[in-house]
Amino acid sequence: MTYTSGILRPLTLKTLHLRNRAVMAPMTRNRSKNHIPGPDVAQYYQRRAEGEIGLIITEGTTVGHPASNGYPDVPDFHTQEALEGWRHVVEEVHKSGGKIFPQLWHVGSVRQTHLCYNEGVDNPKATCCKESQTPGYAPSPVPHPYVEGAEVPHEMTFRDIQEVIQAFVKAAQDAKAMGFDGVEIHGAHGYLIDQFFWSRTNQRGDEYGGEKLSKMVRFAVELIGAVRNAVGPDFPIDFRFSQWKLGDYSAKLAQTPQELEAFLIPIVEAGVDIFHCSTRRFWDPEFPNSSLNLAGWTKKITGKTVISVGSVGLDNDFINTLKMGAKTQASDSRLKALNECLENKEIDLIAIGRSLLADPFWLKKHIEDRSNEVKPFSNEALDKYY
Repeated sequence: MTYTSGILRPLTLKTLHLRNRAVMAPMTRNRSKNHIPGPDVAQYYQRRAEGEIGLIITEGTTVGHPASNGYPDVPDFHTQEALEGWRHVVEEVHKSGGKIFPQLWHVGSVRQTHLCYNEGVDNPKATCCKESQTPGYAPSPVPHPYVEGAEVPHEMTFRDIQEVIQAFVKAAQDAKAMGFDGVEIHGAHGYLIDQFFWSRTNQRGDEYGGEKLSKMVRFAVELIGAVRNAVGPDFPIDFRFSQWKLGDYSAKLAQTPQELEAFLIPIVEAGVDIFHCSTRRFWDPEFPNSSLNLAGWTKKITGKTVISVGSVGLDNDFINTLKMGAKTQASDSRLKALNECLENKEIDLIAIGRSLLADPFWLKKHIEDRSNEVKPFSNEALDKYY
């Protein structure tokens, strides 16, 4: 890599010691048969650690709640067999010098009873073609706006909310016991936690809803606070959030820096150490009259460690690449801009996604000045699991 000075600096946060600022972004791969991560999953993550990635954030892995899952062959994080699989993943990543967080996930109203995936908590060995009888859970009985044929979800009661919180707590405790280096809580992209932030899906009139984002954040605040109390003060907690939603890339939780501050500060106070700020293109400014992206604004407002993400190593975002079908690789100007963001301390960490699907050794090749050997991303990489 021509521009490596920023990304190669180590980082220490509480008990977390990273060899560099490079993060593997979470990417759903649907390769865990019966929701159990097998040896191929361990090898997949190990290769990225061998490729010099400092921190790996796993694909979304579902917590122990009957409605947490919404897709076939995504990994669980609650059955004994699944946890044993994850234990092996941790061991392999650590052997190669990397650190690893699981991304803890509940899909909310994305779950549909007519789709094929197993029952998870109730029947972890069911085949994916067994119809589910457990509906999606959501803040309000509103079908997900961007799921085709979406059903009316179950409106969560106070008891439901507490049960989901405890599912995240148990998952975080298990992660710590297994030797994970921290956890990421998935609060982005229109899944359950994010559905509480969004007025289209949260129409509650109680303490978990209302017109102001500062009220709709309460579920996340209570969940994060409960996780913090369970894992103690030194275990890193990362919270992933986004402005955009599944199916709506123009959506914005916060229209101004002031609205973003009102959203973020209660989450900081609940106990978050890291914000993973999901955007489609890391180079896009978040608000007018400033060059800062979402991660840059989050760091400016909170002072917390931030991860920036979005088409790193590429010149097109995910949707445009799918449409074009062409190979894509970043220009030197993009990599220079990324390095400057790190050098100027606008951001702390940078998450790399599709570039690592195409080439697990993307970072290592850049570090060793072998960028001409990097395999560019193309849609074919989505079908491979290496």
